[in-house]
Amino acid sequence: MTLSRRHFVQTVGIGAGAALTSQIWGRGRENAIWSAIEPDLQAVERGVICIASNENPVGPGQRVLDSLRTLLEGGKKPGRYSGQMGDLTDAIAGHFKVKTENVLLSEGSTEVLRAATQVFTAKTKPLVGTIPTYEECAGYAELIGNKVVGVKLNSEFKIDLDMMLNAAKGAGLVFYCNPNNPTATYVGARATRDFLTKLIAASPDTTVLVDEAYFDYVTDPDHETHVPFAIEHPQVIVARTFSKAYGMAGLRQGYAIAHPETIKKLRMWTASGGTGSLNLFGMSAATVAIQQDASFTTNERNRNKQVRDFVTKWFKDRGMKPTDGQANFMFVDIGTPAKEFREACRAKGVLVARDFPPFEKTHARITLGTMAEMQKAVQVFGEVLGKKTSTAAA
Repeated sequence: MTLSRRHFVQTVGIGAGAALTSQIWGRGRENAIWSAIEPDLQAVERGVICIASNENPVGPGQRVLDSLRTLLEGGKKPGRYSGQMGDLTDAIAGHFKVKTENVLLSEGSTEVLRAATQVFTAKTKPLVGTIPTYEECAGYAELIGNKVVGVKLNSEFKIDLDMMLNAAKGAGLVFYCNPNNPTATYVGARATRDFLTKLIAASPDTTVLVDEAYFDYVTDPDHETHVPFAIEHPQVIVARTFSKAYGMAGLRQGYAIAHPETIKKLRMWTASGGTGSLNLFGMSAATVAIQQDASFTTNERNRNKQVRDFVTKWFKDRGMKPTDGQANFMFVDIGTPAKEFREACRAKGVLVARDFPPFEKTHARITLGTMAEMQKAVQVFGEVLGKKTSTAAA
């Protein structure tokens, strides 16, 4: 059983997605990138509902859009390098109440994931992650010839902490995606801190990359960022992105927060490590986004939860079981191969996600669009799956 798709990085390439979208929120970006590997996937066409890529369907908000308009109207020249990296670094540090030396900017969180894999894995220091999870680290580890160790999820499709702890001893890097993509399941903050503490004690040379890409969508009350833990422990890195709740997938902005010594190690393997390579408009937008009132992410979380509750009930009422999702997507046992479901939905104008082995014969990942989009999408699901409300649910 493999943790990743072999040759993922060779096929896709580091910057493959950069030109795939002109929209700031880049809807369909993930689906379009993966079409290089799965030909039945397609880029978004006009009039098609895209719930195949885990993006915010409503975009970054008016303040961010206004800031970009002002930037353009003010004659800002994108053909020149800028000092915007410092402004964004300061803004992120201020948001988390950390020092600037704890922050590393990147092109989305992808650059952080690859840098961590490069720095902390080796021929004798494998990468450890769940099966399935987001494939970036595993794909890159395979590309550079380092071993990948997969750990099965538990019966609730959550990270099995005991199995992960055993597999992680002696590893170079543990990829801890929480909430996990594609399963949308979440391990609480207390249990995660306990796991990190035990792992550091049992295997002090192992680094853990905590991917908090979907942090702002979690509604579980046991929910805290692990940034404070990472600041105190050089073995822990937290990766974040502006591509999800902040609605800026097309602008490719992300960052890592960690101990200063860990940031130094990562910096050598990122294009943004002092070269000024991040795009001016993306950095400007991200600076405004993270400084805006917290109500933006609160409103987005609430909007997403309403949609998530609606779609969850729709599936449950028809005898299909979604996981306990805590993100802007869900993983559902539809009882039929995802490929057949995907193709049938696409014929009716709805794009759903790619396969996720080893559950591609039974489960589909459904990204949550707007309420209006999902009301239309579930009608298509019902037609494709032939499912009606069960008697018990009615």
